Amino acid sequence: MTRWLVATTNRGKLREILPLLAGVPIELITLADLPAVEPPVETGRTFADNARLKAEFYARHSGLVTIAEDSGLEVDALGGAPGVHSARFGGDEATYPEKFSLLYRMLDEAGVADRTARFVCAVAVARGEKTVFETRGTIEGQIAPEPKGAGGFGYDPIFFYPPFGMTLAEAGEKKSAVSHRGEAFRNVRRWIEAGSSA
Repeated sequence: MTRWLVATTNRGKLREILPLLAGVPIELITLADLPAVEPPVETGRTFADNARLKAEFYARHSGLVTIAEDSGLEVDALGGAPGVHSARFGGDEATYPEKFSLLYRMLDEAGVADRTARFVCAVAVARGEKTVFETRGTIEGQIAPEPKGAGGFGYDPIFFYPPFGMTLAEAGEKKSAVSHRGEAFRNVRRWIEAGSSA
């Protein structure tokens, strides 16, 4: 069976990604299964840029077909911030509660009622030196008045999803059916099952 690399060490992401790809006709390993390598600097201006950068970097280093993703939160009233800087928003050492506080403060300072936001997930698959597949998933919602829920990870406690009437951190197993990452990796799965692993 062909072995592919899922290039992330983020446990929350892996908890969502691996079930979405369960049963595909390839063997999936993660960065934890390989010798450690210094990660690339994410210099892309878009999520797609960074997903492609990471997929091609780890494909070169591992010699394996590599699936990489870049994802984050875009808040309309903040001009799309934190965007590609979602993980580093507020500084590399900032906790998510600290990120939430900063985001709420910026929204207050913006002085607008619009709280619309979306999660974006861009995925790239690289083979050798080349990206051979790209896809994207999004979920539209709003910034919740306050963080709620203990499930999920990252910005989930402040992302209110109107069709559910709750944040993604409160949504439990229902999250994967509607999330940005769920949409993107279902697209990857369909591509693999159509014969891309040959």
